Amino acid sequence: MKVQAVLFPAPWKVEFAERDLDEASMSADQVLVETECSVVSAGTELAILSGGENWAKLPFVPGYGAVGRVLKAGKDVKDFKPGDRVFYHGPHQSKSFARGLLLLVPDGLDPQDAVLARMGQVAFTSVRASGVELGDTVAVQGLGLVGNFAAQLFTLAGCTVIGIDVSEKRLAAARACGVAHTVNSKTQDAEQAVRAITGGQLCEAVVEATGVSDLAVTAARLCGPGGKVVLLGTPRAKFAGDGLDLLRRIHISSFNVTFTGGHEWRYPLLQAQAGAQKHSIERNVRQLLSSIKDGRLKLKPLVTHVLPPQKCVEVYEALKNRNEDYVGVVFDWRSNT
Repeated sequence: MKVQAVLFPAPWKVEFAERDLDEASMSADQVLVETECSVVSAGTELAILSGGENWAKLPFVPGYGAVGRVLKAGKDVKDFKPGDRVFYHGPHQSKSFARGLLLLVPDGLDPQDAVLARMGQVAFTSVRASGVELGDTVAVQGLGLVGNFAAQLFTLAGCTVIGIDVSEKRLAAARACGVAHTVNSKTQDAEQAVRAITGGQLCEAVVEATGVSDLAVTAARLCGPGGKVVLLGTPRAKFAGDGLDLLRRIHISSFNVTFTGGHEWRYPLLQAQAGAQKHSIERNVRQLLSSIKDGRLKLKPLVTHVLPPQKCVEVYEALKNRNEDYVGVVFDWRSNT
């Protein structure tokens, strides 16, 4: 069976390619899904495109979040049948085999909206890992797709949220999504701005969503006594910041700042695997799909481009060049059929 896919054949090369998918190789616990929409995860996919991710050796088909219709179900699959619309961890490919996390998309929810739950999944971990309580103040550094979702989720959790970025477009999108306070750290001192918003206080938690290693220092400086920094964005560059200041803020009792990882895979994939643990990725995604459907999570200001996958070359060129007009990018495969 021939399928179409976005392909990274070599570093900084992008193609819309035809590939073979052997339908006979589908296992009994898999389903064959025809993709309707897939979402671009800019940070991870650019890292793959650079050739710098050891787990994703080139050539590689990127993407890990999709929504589509089940075409065929393996004999051991009990919960899904042909025609079901499902959310799954799928690549930028017209048809794929899927297993593991497969969730029915709520009736009436557009696939291009439902697929955004994949990036919300990344952001959700920061809320779980932060340990924040109702009324706490949380700063989110970096308001791309993941950071914006994190800011919205903390707002829904009853926190006072301060979104920090250097892009006025991303700051405006955050405000349009209901984030009460925003700071442009390119033109303002972040610590002074936070204190001005809070009446002189700092934050109970700071989410570092950019993945820029040196911003860990800034995050620590925005934490009040006993505050926590959640590293949500994956660091990919060497740290060149003030390591002494960072270590002292962790060590000295008047600061006592704690760092914790916010990687999505710190929780089990399925609720059945969670045991006595409350949270799982499956539980997070179910809650995200519900929040998207009922409008608690705002998507319109976030989704900047819904494009056919044939436009993949221009998408990754724009992302590579840090074009701030490209924030939420969805490939609509329905236009490919």
